[in-house]
Amino acid sequence: MHIDLTGEVAVVTGVLGRLGPVWARALLDAGARVVGLDLAETASRRLEEALAGGDRERFTLVGADITDRGALDGALRRCVSVAGAPTILVNNAGIDQPPSADGQSRLFGDLPDAPSAEVLEVNALGTLRVCQVFGSHMASRGRGSIVNIGSLYGGLAPDPRLYAHLPMDPPFLKPPAYGMSKAGVAALSRYLAALWGPHGVRVNTLSPGGVLGEQDEIFRERFSARTPLGRMALRGDLTGPLLFLASGMSAYVTGTELLVDGGYGCW
Repeated sequence: MHIDLTGEVAVVTGVLGRLGPVWARALLDAGARVVGLDLAETASRRLEEALAGGDRERFTLVGADITDRGALDGALRRCVSVAGAPTILVNNAGIDQPPSADGQSRLFGDLPDAPSAEVLEVNALGTLRVCQVFGSHMASRGRGSIVNIGSLYGGLAPDPRLYAHLPMDPPFLKPPAYGMSKAGVAALSRYLAALWGPHGVRVNTLSPGGVLGEQDEIFRERFSARTPLGRMALRGDLTGPLLFLASGMSAYVTGTELLVDGGYGCW
């Protein structure tokens, strides 16, 4: 069944990141107007990526830092002026720390505070902040759907065996702040679903599993072998779940977490 979002105004944070263009493209293809938020310094350089396929008239890129409440207030005003009142919010902006992030590895007891604080500030507090600004506006108008992007690692621990082949000493350790932040995002979704349900705003979490990208071949093989469907997610696997949660197809769904993980979490 085709999902038609014509007349809807969708806001996507972190629109120039790895998955931001996937969400934006899906919403544009469904007929929505899309306002994409990202850091101003990256906007001009990667605008074409987010606009792949055209739709310049229905896509607006706004420079905004989700750690800055004033910038978000300004982004809401810009959204309303150029596209209309937001009715869909996709909280995608976040920081991950893959093995190649800084070329270093540390023991758990030696992890410094600063990188963890940055992840929590952006992924958890940033999502809360965006909901305060855009979600409150939706609630004041009595309508909206918020999709907070979580992660498989918000509910499951990373499997160290997936990284055992990496030539690091000590072995690579997936930073714990990432899973902490994504668990917090799911908790925030439940909190806001209860708070804003009476005001016509639904709030859910969409949590992808491993998405095929620039991972090394051994990691891909190990991750796929641990997944019942036998592969990592393709970007197209994510668009249907997003449109379901964003649209009226999920009119009676709120406060839930939809895992799109190929069954990774079932064993």
